[in-house]
Amino acid sequence: MEWRASIDIDAAPDTVWRVLSDVEDWPAWTPSVRRITRLDPGPLHVGQRLRISQPRFPTTVWRLTELVDGRSVVWRAGGRGARVTATHALEPRAAGTRVTLSLALLGPLGLLVGVLTGGLTRRYLELETTGLKRASERS
Repeated sequence: MEWRASIDIDAAPDTVWRVLSDVEDWPAWTPSVRRITRLDPGPLHVGQRLRISQPRFPTTVWRLTELVDGRSVVWRAGGRGARVTATHALEPRAAGTRVTLSLALLGPLGLLVGVLTGGLTRRYLELETTGLKRASERS
């Protein structure tokens, strides 16, 4: 089960990336995140872990599994029953940047979790894309 949201942002990709990659600041621009704590120090890097607290979801540790600096980041969480993959991708446009966020649920419990949380997941993707747009265009 997968959800996706895209938005065009009137800011250069490096500006959008700067906002997106400052993960501890996400709660300032999206109400879908209460707190993010880096469990591994330093700038974003493959293998880095974040503890993310969101309203109505359990606090979860995510691991960065793919990184193309300035372009995309992929995070994974979960275990055998349900695994979650979150992707944040930036695409340069003539007038700014297109951002696409996606969330995929896999595993035997993934379908059940998706059915139970699909509406909230769609809402959170919308909050995150519009919040990222506002924060990036202010920068």
